[in-house]
Amino acid sequence: MDEQRIKTVAIVGGGLIGESWAALFVANGLDVRVYDPSPEIRARFQNGVAAKLADLSHLSEHERGGVEVVENQELAVQSADFIQENAPERSELKQSIFAAFEEQAPAHAVMASSTSSLVWSDFTAAMKNPERAIVAHPFNPPHLLPLVEIYGIDEGIVGRACRYYEGLGHTPVRIRKEVPGHIANRLSSALFQEAVHIVAEGIADVEDVDKALKAGPGLRWAAAGVFLGYHLGGGEGGIRHYLGHLGPSQQARWASLGRPELSNDVCEKISSEVEAMVGSSSIGDLEAVRNARLLEIRQ
Repeated sequence: MDEQRIKTVAIVGGGLIGESWAALFVANGLDVRVYDPSPEIRARFQNGVAAKLADLSHLSEHERGGVEVVENQELAVQSADFIQENAPERSELKQSIFAAFEEQAPAHAVMASSTSSLVWSDFTAAMKNPERAIVAHPFNPPHLLPLVEIYGIDEGIVGRACRYYEGLGHTPVRIRKEVPGHIANRLSSALFQEAVHIVAEGIADVEDVDKALKAGPGLRWAAAGVFLGYHLGGGEGGIRHYLGHLGPSQQARWASLGRPELSNDVCEKISSEVEAMVGSSSIGDLEAVRNARLLEIRQ
């Protein structure tokens, strides 16, 4: 199945990630069929997608696809060229879903899981042909953030999936070895650990930690990444000079990094400071500001 012929996408799991994926697919001219076992989620899905589509008005080169919410999983996947699963992070549940996909979906369909906390072998254990399934973990919200982390054991299927996501304007990265948290969440967790340490030790408050990240490393990482950033930091000698000249100071900083515990006191301190920082702004207000800023950065 040529990725250019993918026309219909099934979404199984219609929560926030499912809505966001659907908005991206529809904005790129794909038809989407959606199933979620919750009647409440099914009832509000169309409105959720419509709200996210407003963020993608700049994607005007495609005639938009349609969204159909269906009453069972088989109806969603039986004619799908690509399946994006977003069910809760329980291995037994995902195993049953992917085993059912094998019976319900066309032979050519790619079966992708948005899992963030499970690895590929956790949800493929009950499949007869596990090579048909891949991890395709997005960064939230996937209709605005282009990262999608890919792991699978069939090079042809993985390659097809990578080209498919690239066609949507996304940036697929290959995971070469199964590991909890994949790539980006492990990097994020390492940063969050030190951010918690800084706040817990009274080095800075949450507002200044966020300001420092947004005004400094965040901008540099967005433009150059970690390794290229340090390569440039080495001047004419590049990364070799940096590691040889400044590697020891980097290692000394590693030794001083904190190993905080999320005790009740630490959680209360962080929560109180975040709530004071955002004031009366609702989660919806904050999401709207974040999304607008993401769009500005990407454009």
